[in-house]
Amino acid sequence: MTHITLINPNTSTATTAMMTDIARKYLPAEATVEGVTAANGVPMILDERQLGAATDGVIEMGLAKSGTSDGLIISAFGDPGLDRLREICDIPVVGICEASMLEASLGGRRFGIATVTPDLVESFAGKADALGLTPLFTGTRLTSGDPVALASDPQRLHAALAVAVRECFEQDAAEAVIIGGGPLGQAADDLQRLLSAPVIAPIRSAVALLLSRIAAPPARKRIAR
Repeated sequence: MTHITLINPNTSTATTAMMTDIARKYLPAEATVEGVTAANGVPMILDERQLGAATDGVIEMGLAKSGTSDGLIISAFGDPGLDRLREICDIPVVGICEASMLEASLGGRRFGIATVTPDLVESFAGKADALGLTPLFTGTRLTSGDPVALASDPQRLHAALAVAVRECFEQDAAEAVIIGGGPLGQAADDLQRLLSAPVIAPIRSAVALLLSRIAAPPARKRIAR
């Protein structure tokens, strides 16, 4: 039986439960998933300083679960700790930002991001560059208003993200749009089902990528303790 762990780099247990429930929907019946929540940090990562500060906690949680899991998902859109965990764990590790960008860019599609966090926009561009996808990346469109307040109001969040998604398609000529953020997971899942245009839900992308890598794992590495 395949067992995966979803790592929430922020401190919101409600967000962990929501993201884990979404991941569970896209797993085969014989697979299981558990969510773990950061013990320290912030309820929602809003800027690059907070993103960087989450790295140590992600690595700690990942190492703690690596012995009982077949794979790990880092469920924050900046993928904190991803490269380091890949170096020291002998199981597949994926991040929701990387996974969604890889899916969005399939076939050479131009892709954008719709999200609520203006202070993370530069990190998104940096991730696209690190993946060699800058020529396909059309940029980020933002909702208006306070990100935390918006994320806590599902109806407003859904409506605001729908506007940002349309801007990506209509103004930036994107061919696919990622909903950028772990705490936006439910809105991303809803919009992906409701809109006819290609909207990428990062948690679903990460589950699919992780399962493919579990099925064809890399050479095993010794964990550095």
